[in-house]
Amino acid sequence: MGTPEPPSSGPNRLVNVRALWAGGAASAVVAALVAVVGVLICEGVLDLDMAPPPLLPIGRSLYVQYAVTSAVLALAATGLAHVLALTTPRPDSFFSWIVGLATIVGVAIPLAGTGSWAGRLATAVVDLAIGLCILTLVRSLLARTTQRVLPGPWRAPDPYGPITPPPDAR
Repeated sequence: MGTPEPPSSGPNRLVNVRALWAGGAASAVVAALVAVVGVLICEGVLDLDMAPPPLLPIGRSLYVQYAVTSAVLALAATGLAHVLALTTPRPDSFFSWIVGLATIVGVAIPLAGTGSWAGRLATAVVDLAIGLCILTLVRSLLARTTQRVLPGPWRAPDPYGPITPPPDAR
């Protein structure tokens, strides 16, 4: 009479993969531009010697290394968001904690390093700006590109959304 149905074996969250990764690529471009602007302001305008954080060894320019590293980190954050959306009950919370703590590490490394205090602070501020950029953009992507599926018999959603029947023509 009243036995509950077993949980559905289908997914509990649908991910629009194309939109997620397209947005992740756009986020990578924005993060790279934030890095370039940060280095330009700190080294070019303020004439500070930034404390070099751990960057990918691509090219000889700090601009290029910062931009490429920021773009790769944004794509890694997109991959993390994708995995969390498929495997965890509250992917936005876990994503925010992971990226937030990684940003804190990125800010603390230059502050604990060597170099002038102004250069270390400038590097930490640029790292904070990049981390917040990636956190906010990819988290908003996660919210826009995932859809929760209620338990029960699973079926793929209609690609055009729900269809509202026309009103009765009397």
